[in-house]
Amino acid sequence: MGEPTSSLRELISVRFKEFLREPEAIFWSFGFPILLAIGLGIAFRSRPPEKAHVAVAATAPWADTLVAALRVDSALVVEKVSSDSARQALITGRVALVVWPGGSPTTPVYQYDDTRPDARIAALVVNDAVQRGAGRKDPVQVTNREVREAGSRYIDFVVPGLLGMSIMGGGIWGLGFSIVDQRRKKLLKRLVATPMSRAEFLASYLISRLVMLTIEVAVLLGASILIFGVPLRGSVLAIAAIIMTSALAFGGLGLLIAARSQTVEGASGLMNLIMLPMWVLSGVFFSSENFPDVVQPFIKALPLTATNDALRASMLRGEALATLWPEFAVLGVWILVCFGVALAIFRWR
Repeated sequence: MGEPTSSLRELISVRFKEFLREPEAIFWSFGFPILLAIGLGIAFRSRPPEKAHVAVAATAPWADTLVAALRVDSALVVEKVSSDSARQALITGRVALVVWPGGSPTTPVYQYDDTRPDARIAALVVNDAVQRGAGRKDPVQVTNREVREAGSRYIDFVVPGLLGMSIMGGGIWGLGFSIVDQRRKKLLKRLVATPMSRAEFLASYLISRLVMLTIEVAVLLGASILIFGVPLRGSVLAIAAIIMTSALAFGGLGLLIAARSQTVEGASGLMNLIMLPMWVLSGVFFSSENFPDVVQPFIKALPLTATNDALRASMLRGEALATLWPEFAVLGVWILVCFGVALAIFRWR
């Protein structure tokens, strides 16, 4: 027991020393996720609803009547402009919608780009204001109850995504890049000659990565909770289980990439090829449900999607571990396949 334990301890110590000697690694692991969360939190902070900017083309005498009806609604910013100015404002995106008076006061025309969500909303608000200005009475009285609470904000959505992205980057880059770099420098060849076993060598990477990940998660979550009040409704045990399982899945993926790669450039290309689609598809900055149904099975099978979905379910909705078995099943398959193949094809030189 003495010698293997000593070898593993020394290998883990080396991993930490390598990390601490790289200021860039410390920044990208701890500083960048926090700065990104702060930037996104400020950009998408809670604020009053944005007003829709609309223009009324001054092509008929009753244009002033339309302007007066629209200005009653506080959700609209209305200006009366010439025909040419109205077209230019719409083309350049300065206004979301143009109201053309039409052939009579009762036949206005709304011109807007229906692919823009803000333009569709503006059309609804404008039409409501026009109809009320013409004397419409609503037969049903409704009451609006506005809700702004932790868990429904954009920052609450994006923090679990940033956490998943950090776990992925640390697992793939932290393991893969370091192993390839050592192979390139012929250090792996020298390590083979030592009493160290392959299992101890790979275990040192995993253990050191899990320790550093614990610190990274604590820093990012702590900053998000203290600065933005991001909720943590699930149990700490459930969140820890998700993070550790995800770390193993991405660690296995990083090990698989590094198993045969001979150059840092080649490994970097493979890592970017694998990570970039997940950054886009797996719901880091926006919901993965935005993509077509036909690609949803593929997206759900990605490890980052499973990680982000599980983190959001636990952190924001407080769901128990038992309900997250589909996400754990996806991550489990990635762990078994990646580690199994990587260990089978791993080369020391």
